[in-house]
Amino acid sequence: MNQRTFYIETYGCQMNFSDTEIVNSILTEEGMEPVQEAENADVIFLNTCSIRENAETKVWNRLKEFRSLKKEKDDLTVGVLGCMAERIRDKIIDKEGLVDMVVGPDAYRDIPKLLSEVEDGRKAVNVLLSLEETYADIKPVRTTGNGVSAFVTIMRGCDNMCAFCVVPFTRGRERSRPMGSILDELKQLSEQGYKEVTLLGQNVNSYLDGDNDFTKLMYEASQVDPEMRIRFSSPHPKDFPEELLHVIAEQSNLCNYIHIPAQSGNNEVLERMRRPYTREQYLDLIDTMREIIPGVTLSTDIITGFCDETEEEHEDTMSLMAKVKYDLAYMFAYSERGRTLAQRKYEDNVPEEVKKRRLSEIIEQQMNIQEELNKKEIGKKHLVLAEGTSKRSDEQLCGRTDTNKMVVFDREDYNKGDYVEVVINDCTSATLMGEAIKKSSIEEFNSDMVTA
Repeated sequence: MNQRTFYIETYGCQMNFSDTEIVNSILTEEGMEPVQEAENADVIFLNTCSIRENAETKVWNRLKEFRSLKKEKDDLTVGVLGCMAERIRDKIIDKEGLVDMVVGPDAYRDIPKLLSEVEDGRKAVNVLLSLEETYADIKPVRTTGNGVSAFVTIMRGCDNMCAFCVVPFTRGRERSRPMGSILDELKQLSEQGYKEVTLLGQNVNSYLDGDNDFTKLMYEASQVDPEMRIRFSSPHPKDFPEELLHVIAEQSNLCNYIHIPAQSGNNEVLERMRRPYTREQYLDLIDTMREIIPGVTLSTDIITGFCDETEEEHEDTMSLMAKVKYDLAYMFAYSERGRTLAQRKYEDNVPEEVKKRRLSEIIEQQMNIQEELNKKEIGKKHLVLAEGTSKRSDEQLCGRTDTNKMVVFDREDYNKGDYVEVVINDCTSATLMGEAIKKSSIEEFNSDMVTA
């Protein structure tokens, strides 16, 4: 009997990509083989996202494409994994008949049994949420990615219940992975040659394993390999520990980059969103970050057009972004999600054309800010971790600075995975361009900068 093959297509956040690596591990343990094209697979999974309507629309369209493929291959199995699973299980199986399997984010261990049910001619569903599941004992299998950077999930679920967010309903309550299992995975990644790891959680600063909080975890992570950079995403402004900022400042392989979601710059909107901080508290936190970590770069999430948002409230968000001057921002028009507090309590009453106009205003301002900040990088020297070839030319490499800025430079004799000292000589709003000086390391670069 031929070895069964599987293909997973992943949508949405970094957490979903990390989950796909867990499913890879479970399926390969069962003797199945991953393939790179859906057409070559016996089993196709879509790992889905429910955060925004656009992401769900893409999944529906893709499933309809696979329906045509199922007509050509009688034994093809199609399944939906992840955040859309619980929300749409009835529609997707019974009404549309598009899939054979629906598996929620806490039920991935059950996939082999569910596949057996499908082989017996049944539709298979498990969307139960767990209070314990962290997949701590499963070693992710990374079949995609650049072999340089990896994601490590440190906790699952969320207890914050922001009014706009569906995550608590699709991923359940917060629970943290044992710190030892996280550090073991970091050691394994170091041994495999990975140079950068991002620790993931819906709210990483809520991480707690016994007496080990997120600050302790970050410190211990920094000790695994001094030549492996550590990043994290996403923290919540409401309980960001100042002690963590000092640890980042002190440990040279903890990156001087923080993603700190604001969502809005207006106190009334923040209250409606159930974000338990004010504009003033948020700006105080930003000041503290910049005071403790000189040169830190910041990114954020912004939602425009939330329920009842007025022009004045929109202007407050614009002014917050202009004041903070983020190096990067993920900006979205509000998209109502089922089961959220906002859907139950508020009316999605900002017209679509107003949402689009406000979003374009925010994006235009942010692009101008990014270009202004990037121009200030010209003449500066950065340690760039080469992630691979540039999209525009095989003769160039691209990679990121410690501060998470993308840099393009001539390939010369450098390779993917090298730390390269680069002097910046040009920029766009999204990318820095530079001239490579020499291959280096975190220790050597920092030593050179101290003595310079």
